[in-house]
Amino acid sequence: MSHHKPDPNKNVNLTIDGIPVTVPEGTGILEAAKKVNVKIPVLCDHPDLCKRALCRICVVECDGRGKLLAACSNAVWEGASIVTNSHRLIDIRKTILELILANHPQDCLYCARNKNCELQSLSETLGIHAVHFHQTIQHAPPSVECETFVRDMSKCVKCARCVEECQEVQNIRAINTSHRSHEFGIIAPYKQPLSESLCVFCGQCAAVCPVGAIYEYDQRAQIWESLYNRERLTIAQVSPAFVSMLNKEFSGIDEHMEGFGHRHLSAPLTAGKVIAAIKRLGFDMVFDEDIAINAHKSEQIIELKKRIERGGHSKANKLPAITGCSEGVNRFLHNFYPDLVDHLLPSKSPSKLFADEIKKSYAAEEGAELDKITTVSFVPCIAQKYRMSKRAASEYKDDYTLSAKELMRMIIHAGIDIDNIEEEIFNTYNVDLPKLDGSCAETPEIVHGFAQAHKVMESILKGECKAKWVEIQSCVKGTC
Repeated sequence: MSHHKPDPNKNVNLTIDGIPVTVPEGTGILEAAKKVNVKIPVLCDHPDLCKRALCRICVVECDGRGKLLAACSNAVWEGASIVTNSHRLIDIRKTILELILANHPQDCLYCARNKNCELQSLSETLGIHAVHFHQTIQHAPPSVECETFVRDMSKCVKCARCVEECQEVQNIRAINTSHRSHEFGIIAPYKQPLSESLCVFCGQCAAVCPVGAIYEYDQRAQIWESLYNRERLTIAQVSPAFVSMLNKEFSGIDEHMEGFGHRHLSAPLTAGKVIAAIKRLGFDMVFDEDIAINAHKSEQIIELKKRIERGGHSKANKLPAITGCSEGVNRFLHNFYPDLVDHLLPSKSPSKLFADEIKKSYAAEEGAELDKITTVSFVPCIAQKYRMSKRAASEYKDDYTLSAKELMRMIIHAGIDIDNIEEEIFNTYNVDLPKLDGSCAETPEIVHGFAQAHKVMESILKGECKAKWVEIQSCVKGTC
């Protein structure tokens, strides 16, 4: 095979399982196979990450010589004859998978990723019903990281997706691989806890994990307890972004898991159906988070206008102002750019604004006791579950943030047919929150992901950034 730089304007002709196909030069074997509707199984591969070819599940035979190549990391070439499905390949894939499963906990029924696990899907696809190898490795118990996510290395399949996401996509480099073979691990430098590392708790490592090795910290038990206690008021708020994410969870859009273990909807969920389902769970009231989001934005704009009027030169009035989608953005600045911490706009998160104001309102108008009100903010991403410090955690007592995945599981647990439920509307309430006005012409420069945030922060330090307001979103795709 030639190793020259591929020319995307040049086509190559080959066969895959005897089927002729023509693709641009440089096309990967995996992508070429999709052109002729041949699906090669993968585990470590992810469309948004580089090709490491660690798991070897995707190996194929080439040119009738018995040579094996990883389909995820090798490009096609002129005249290639590729076989993706043979007795030999099936045996190899089964052996690899059984070796992985031998040291993988057999707790699928109560795993956080049950029916949404790529390892489980592969086992079903390859017809593995028994493992012929014995477990030899003992792992440490799962660890909860700042009430944001849980790490369970006993379920790690050594794909290193999380490391690639953290190092190359987000450019945080809080974790890395350690050792090899049965001693392989994914750790922070010097084996320190993530809370003491450079981790910004963006949650993107969990988003790319194919199994249950990293998953969101589940707070459903606390919410069920509150819902069952009729002496408590349990109040929720929902945003349009959350409704969109809940649709994704129910519809199983992830291309790796399409059609496996998901409850597909006949039509996209509306906010009205989500509201109805939450009320059916036993929540006393459900409010529109846009009210709190607008109040949060209004507070930021008021502060921004003050800084602009004062010229943005003093320590308390630094420009450009910096805001973020989660408290992890504050951690990012403290960890990487302490000289820019003064640029942060001080304001409560929408969740905290909502919790404080709704409690104050019901305590004043309904005579409800503050310690008997539970507020739940349904958030679209794991990053928004992160709380900056122990002090902040104590301030959030009886205030919870739940992800779309957590709500989906609650709805399924309660047997609610959200697809056919009748729509309901948000509750209304009067709270003393600032409202957006049109008097500020400034809009934030949106930065998607921390790799891009690094570049923008460097430009601020160099005095090259022209924006007056920069907003950092934790995820690269801006879904939060």
